[in-house]
Amino acid sequence: MSVAKALNYALLSVVTFVLLFPLLFAISGSLMTARELANYPSPLLPAHPQLSSFRDVLNAIPLPRQYLNSTIVAVTVTLGQLLTSLLSAYAFAFLRFPFRNLVFGVFLATMMIPWESIIIPNYLFMAANGLINTYPALILPFLAAGFGTFLLRTYFLTFPRDLYEAAQVDGCGHFRFLWTILVPLSRPALATLSIWTFISVWNQYFWPLLVTKTDEMQTLQIGISRLRDTESAVAPNFILAGTVLALIPTLVLIYVGQRHIVRGLTSGALRG
Repeated sequence: MSVAKALNYALLSVVTFVLLFPLLFAISGSLMTARELANYPSPLLPAHPQLSSFRDVLNAIPLPRQYLNSTIVAVTVTLGQLLTSLLSAYAFAFLRFPFRNLVFGVFLATMMIPWESIIIPNYLFMAANGLINTYPALILPFLAAGFGTFLLRTYFLTFPRDLYEAAQVDGCGHFRFLWTILVPLSRPALATLSIWTFISVWNQYFWPLLVTKTDEMQTLQIGISRLRDTESAVAPNFILAGTVLALIPTLVLIYVGQRHIVRGLTSGALRG
C-alpha cells in the first residue's frame, strides 16, 4: 500500500469516527448508569453494560403503541408517495400534452414553499373535517410530494426513448409499460425515494405534535420528547436510551438500503 493511499484511509477513518461519535456515545451512554455517565470525563465504554434504562423508557411511555403509529404513518406515506410520484413522473417523462413543461414547473415550485407556511391551512382543514387525532391527519398531507416526481422523472429521462417506442410497437399500453418494464428498471431510484420518504416521515415532530392529542395516537418522536417531563428525565442515560430506541428503525433501513441509495444517486451520472 502506497503512502498516499494509507494517508487517505487514515483521513477517512478519522472523519468517519467524528461523524459517528454522537451515535456511538448515545449507544454507549444508554448502557451506563447515571452515576457512571455523570463522571468527568465520561468514559467511552460502559464498565458494566446494563439495559435498565431501556426498561425505564418502556415504563415511562407507551412505546409499542407509538412505534406502531410511526410505522403505520411512515409506511403508508411512503407507499402513497411512490404511487403518486410514479404516475406523475411517467406522465412528465413519456407523455406529450399541452403545457407539460409549465405544469412540471408548478410541481417544482411546490418544493420551494416552506412547510411552515401551509401548516395553518392544513390544520384548519383537518379540524373542519373532524380528522384531528386520527391517522388520516398524520398521512393525508404527505401522500404526494414534488421531490418524488422530480427524482423519478429525472431518472426516467435517462432511459432511451426507443425503449418506450418499441414497447408501443409491441402493443404495450401505458400501465403495462410502467409496471412491467419501467418499475423493475428503476429499482435504485425507487429505493432511494422510499428510504428518503420513510426517514423524513419517521422523524417528523411538529405536525404530529399539532394533530395528535392522546398518547395512543402520538408518534414515536413525540413520545421520546415527552421523556424529559418524566421523573427519570434527570438521568442522562434515560434520555439516551429513548434516543437509541427511536433511531433503530432508521439505522436498520439505511444499512439495508445503502447500496440502493448509492446506485440511485449515481446511476444517472453513469448512463450514456
